[in-house]
Amino acid sequence: MPDKAYEVNPAVASDTQGLAIIMRGLPGSGKSHWVNEFIARQAVEVRDRFFTFGYFSTDSLFYRDGVYQFDVKRLSEYHQRNLTGFIQALSAGEPIVICDNTNLTRWESMAYEAAAKALGFQVRYVLMGDPKDSAHQAVCAKRNSHGVPLAQIIKMANSFEEF
Repeated sequence: MPDKAYEVNPAVASDTQGLAIIMRGLPGSGKSHWVNEFIARQAVEVRDRFFTFGYFSTDSLFYRDGVYQFDVKRLSEYHQRNLTGFIQALSAGEPIVICDNTNLTRWESMAYEAAAKALGFQVRYVLMGDPKDSAHQAVCAKRNSHGVPLAQIIKMANSFEEF
């Protein structure tokens, strides 16, 4: 587990509307687990609304009747739908809005960050583990819930950018 990821403070400055968190990490790195634990520590009114109005994961759009069915042909469309929902939640003034995608490269998160800042949200990135570490990659390959094989995990890790 990461050391600094759990130090995110949900308190926001008085000149911001809320907090936008952009998750980063390989499949199986614990991004969704971190989100669940973070939200569990929030006030009940935030928790009650969050998974309906503040949580955005492109992966969630691939579920049909509770079964994950990845379709590469829908990936671009689903990323756009995810971003649109994220922006709508920011516009609606949700107190905490989270993008739970891999966001391994800068371009993947740029639109999320720009929208959040434009709408007065404080932006925090949370990186789960070290994508370049081979031991972490192996754990992610075993632990991810979508069956992403180690070879693909390594390929994704090789695209990781520090920022």
